[in-house]
Amino acid sequence: MEAVSPLDTKRATRWGLSPYIALIPICAGVFVAADDQTVVVTVLPQIMLDMRVPITELDTASWTITAYLLGYVVAMPLIGRLSDVWGHRRMFVASMLLFMAGSVAAAMAPNLPALIGIRVVQALGAGALVPISIAIAGDLFPPGKRGLALGLIGGAAEAGGVIGPLWGGLVLRYLDWRWVFWMNVPLGAAVLVVLVLMLARSPTFKAKVDYLGGALVAIALAALTLGLARVDEPDALMGIYLAASVAALAALVLRHRLAQESLFPRGMFTAWAVKAANATHLLVGGALIIGMVTIPFMADTVIGLPPLEGGLRLMRMTAAIPFGAVLGGLACQRMDYRIPTVAGLLLAALGFALMSTWDLAIGEPMLTVHLALAGFGFGLLIAPIALAATEPVGEASRGTAAGVVTAMRMVGMTFGLAALTAWGSGRFATLAGGVPLPLPLVGETEAQSAERLAAYQSQVTDIGMSLFIEFFIVAMAVCLIALLPAIFMAWDHRRHGQSRSAKCRG
Repeated sequence: MEAVSPLDTKRATRWGLSPYIALIPICAGVFVAADDQTVVVTVLPQIMLDMRVPITELDTASWTITAYLLGYVVAMPLIGRLSDVWGHRRMFVASMLLFMAGSVAAAMAPNLPALIGIRVVQALGAGALVPISIAIAGDLFPPGKRGLALGLIGGAAEAGGVIGPLWGGLVLRYLDWRWVFWMNVPLGAAVLVVLVLMLARSPTFKAKVDYLGGALVAIALAALTLGLARVDEPDALMGIYLAASVAALAALVLRHRLAQESLFPRGMFTAWAVKAANATHLLVGGALIIGMVTIPFMADTVIGLPPLEGGLRLMRMTAAIPFGAVLGGLACQRMDYRIPTVAGLLLAALGFALMSTWDLAIGEPMLTVHLALAGFGFGLLIAPIALAATEPVGEASRGTAAGVVTAMRMVGMTFGLAALTAWGSGRFATLAGGVPLPLPLVGETEAQSAERLAAYQSQVTDIGMSLFIEFFIVAMAVCLIALLPAIFMAWDHRRHGQSRSAKCRG
C-alpha cells in the first residue's frame, strides 16, 4: 500500500477540494455526537414513563445521562492513540459506526438498566470523534493554519450540546422518544458517505498500541467518575472506587516507565506547552461545570422560575461558546496561543464576577450580557488549548495528545461537579442551621403564623441566593487560577518549523 506523507496536507482531500469543505462532514459528525450528550435531558421523563420507572428512582434514571459522560471520557486516550496508528479517517468511520450501532441498541432498549449500559457503548464512539477530528484538522491544514479549523470543530461540539435539549423536545412533539436515537442512523450515514467522498486516506504510523495502558486509563477515569458521583453521600463504595482509581493511575505510571511503547509516547509531555494546556483545560472544565449547574438551578429554586426558563438562561451562556470558538481559532493563526487563552479566561472570570452581583430581580439586558461574556470567553479557549496540546508532540502522536487534552476537560468537570455537590450541601446546612423552623406556637394567630412562615422562607431564599453567589465567585477564582498554567502555553510553529514526524506506512 502506498505510503502517505504525514505532512502532505495537499493530499488530504479528494477532487482538489478545499480543506474547509472537507471539514464539513467532520463538524457534522461531532455535532450529532455532542447532541446526544444533552438530548436525553428533555426525553428522560418520557423514558421513565414508558419504562414504568417511578419518580422515586429519578437518581437511577439520571444515569442515562451520567453513563454517556462516563463512556464519553474513558476511551478518549486509547482511541486517540489507535487513530494515530490505524489512520484518523479510518478511526473516525469506526467510531461513528460504533455510535450508530449504540443508537440502534438504545432505540430498542427493553428497560432502564439496558439503556444505561447501552449509553456507555454509544458514548465510546461519540467521545472518540472529538479528538480524532482535532487530529484530522492536522492532516488537512499545515502548521499555522489549523486554528480556525479547530475553532469550527469546537464550535460544532458546543453547538450540538446546546441544541440537544431543543432537538429532544421537537422529536417528542411529533414522535416517540426512541426516535431521538433512531434519527442518529440516517444522520450518521450521511456524515460517513460525505466524509469518504471528500476526505482522502489519512497517514498511518508504525507503532504498537498499548492496550494495557489504555485499559488502565479507562479504569482510572471510570472509577474516579463513579467515586466522585457519590460524594454527596460518602460510603464504603465511594472509597473503593477512589482507591481503584488511584491504584490504576499508579499502575499506569509504572507501565509508562517500563513498557517499550507505552500508551503515551515518552516525549509527549516534554514540551511545557503540552503540560500547561492540559492543566489549563482541567481547570476550565471545573469552572465551566460550576456555571452550567448553578445557572439553571438558581433560576429553578431561589428565583422560582419554571425549568424551561432555567434552560433558556443557561443557553444564553452556551450559545455564545461556538462564536468564541471560531474567533479564538482565527486569533491563533495570527498571534501567540496565550493571547486568546488569557483573554478568554479573563472574559469568563468577568462574566462570573458580574453574575456574583445578581439579585432576585436580575433581568435584561444585563442577564444576557453577563452570561454571554462568560460563554464567549470559554469559546475563545477551545482552539488555543487544543493547539498547544497537539502541535508540539509531532504528527505521529497528534491523535493521542488530542484524546488526552479533551479528556482533561471532562475530568475537570467531574471534579468540579463533585466539589460543588459536597461543598454546596455542607455550606447550605451551615448557613441554614441558625434559622429556626417556623413551628406553630401556643396562642399564635393564623396571621402571625403565616407572617413567621413568610419570614422563614425569605431567609432561606436569601441563604440560597448567597450560596449560588459563592459558587459564581469560586468559578471566577478557578478561571483566574487557570491563568497560571496558561502563561506556559507558548508554542511558536514558525520558529520550530515542521513538527516531529515518524515513519509512516500505508
